[in-house]
Amino acid sequence: MFSRRTPARRAPRMYERGILCILIGAAVLLAPYFLTSPTWLNMIAGASVVGWFAVVLGVALTAVDLFNRAKGRKD
Repeated sequence: MFSRRTPARRAPRMYERGILCILIGAAVLLAPYFLTSPTWLNMIAGASVVGWFAVVLGVALTAVDLFNRAKGRKD
């Protein structure tokens, strides 16, 4: 008869995920400058595309979350 309202779920934290993606991408891109082992250097340097993808994904996630927060404040 009476419907109970379900408690509001916690929204996905895209901002935190975006920041983590940016940090991981930056670590992959900057690692070749700090590594001394040739094996590790070649392996990480070959993953630069993955590093750039992580940075772009992190920026996109962060931008979407900030846009949604700004949109929610207007209402």
